[in-house]
Amino acid sequence: MNASSSTVIARPRRPAVPRSRTRLALAAIVVIAFALLPLGLKSYGTYLCSLFCVYLMATFGLNLTIGYAGQMSLGQAAFLGIGAYIAAIGMKAGLPFFAMLPLAALACFAIGLALGFPALRVQHHYLAFATLGFNVLVFLVLRNEEAITGGTFGIRGIPRPSLFGLSLERDLPYFWFTLASTLLLIALLGWLLRSPWGRAFAALRDNPIRAESLGVNITAYTLLAFAIGACCAGIAGAYFASLVGFIDPAPFNFTASLLMLLGVIVGGAGRFLGPVVGTVIIVLLPEWLRFMQNWYLAAFGVAVIALMVWLPGGLLSLPERLASRRIGALP
Repeated sequence: MNASSSTVIARPRRPAVPRSRTRLALAAIVVIAFALLPLGLKSYGTYLCSLFCVYLMATFGLNLTIGYAGQMSLGQAAFLGIGAYIAAIGMKAGLPFFAMLPLAALACFAIGLALGFPALRVQHHYLAFATLGFNVLVFLVLRNEEAITGGTFGIRGIPRPSLFGLSLERDLPYFWFTLASTLLLIALLGWLLRSPWGRAFAALRDNPIRAESLGVNITAYTLLAFAIGACCAGIAGAYFASLVGFIDPAPFNFTASLLMLLGVIVGGAGRFLGPVVGTVIIVLLPEWLRFMQNWYLAAFGVAVIALMVWLPGGLLSLPERLASRRIGALP
């Protein structure tokens, strides 16, 4: 045997594509596909896509509060309503949307700071009851203060904004505007969670006593978790008011807060993209099941119960669960 036949020539391997780059490419494809989806839909389908973006803003904020900071909240719909009413009242008075948007965000941020104080004294189900009481209080104020909120008659004729002189009155431009705003908010939250603040939130969730021993200011970060989550809902409320053109207290009751909580848990609390999957479940799945007529709510409830029983970590925990089963099945 000669040397040429016994020599193995090693071919240089191509460098592996980093996972982060692959995930970014997949995310870009999904976003582009979703942005183009309404081109083949009717007006109601485009409205649902915009509504999905609105609730996605709110559930991302709630995921920060619950999934990353470990603080229970059952009042997210109240902040959604506060932001919606602030924006609606201001725009009906002739103020521009882009003046009311930061006002709604700042108001909800400040109220979220105040609501965070009970979290410093109570935990778990006690804190859930405190935020539940806040949601009920806001709902009653919105319903009964007719001179300000219109009561059960609501506020009608809420205009949509214009951007650089371009009107967003039509459904498709408003959807693209809402989608771009949602992506910007998600990017800001992603930056926040990768910063030292995000690591402090995670430490607060996992072990508050150890986090405090490491120098994390428990008081400040607990309040920030509530405030930032509330701010996201306030921003979503301003977009919601412009989207529907009419608001009354009904969309901001306790049931709406439960649905947002469900969206976080079903998708996977503490998983960055969990709210995306969860919001699909709470906004789009009921629409897809409407062909079942009177049975669609029952089917929706059964599907959610099954998810909670078999995947308590949320839908995004499914790959990890399958991988652990494969490892467990190995000899």
